[in-house]
Amino acid sequence: MQLRPGQSLRGLREGRHTYSGIIKRKAFTVSVCAQDQAEQADYFGIVSGKDVDKFERTGLTATRGEFVDAPYVEEFPLVVECELAEQLRIGVHELLVGTIRDVKVDEDKLKEGKFPDIERIKPLIFTPGARTYHGVGELAGMAFQSGLKYK
Repeated sequence: MQLRPGQSLRGLREGRHTYSGIIKRKAFTVSVCAQDQAEQADYFGIVSGKDVDKFERTGLTATRGEFVDAPYVEEFPLVVECELAEQLRIGVHELLVGTIRDVKVDEDKLKEGKFPDIERIKPLIFTPGARTYHGVGELAGMAFQSGLKYK
């Protein structure tokens, strides 16, 4: 399988509550939280939506996607709406590939009014092995420019 431009990935176990919703609706969203939303995001990963209303407990808002039949977290600064395109079993996980139908970014998190700005979004990054959350560091270089010195 080759990921094409305009596609997104999501991997999860078949027994998860989220999995059945994705298969039923043929859609999913990727809600990217900011660093200051780490506690809410962590809680979302700890409990199952099958057993508890995560949104009610955290005070966050579930909003129905505009382009796909799947919810997203309204308060998170970056959301990607995807239509399920392919599935691939990898061990105990199912890799779900989605065609991106829309990308939502809070206006105050845009650079020049049109580009997502990682320094304004401040996405939360999870390190599975260490079980820790981190933020994005300082600018390391300019894409398609920094490497030109080797040309």
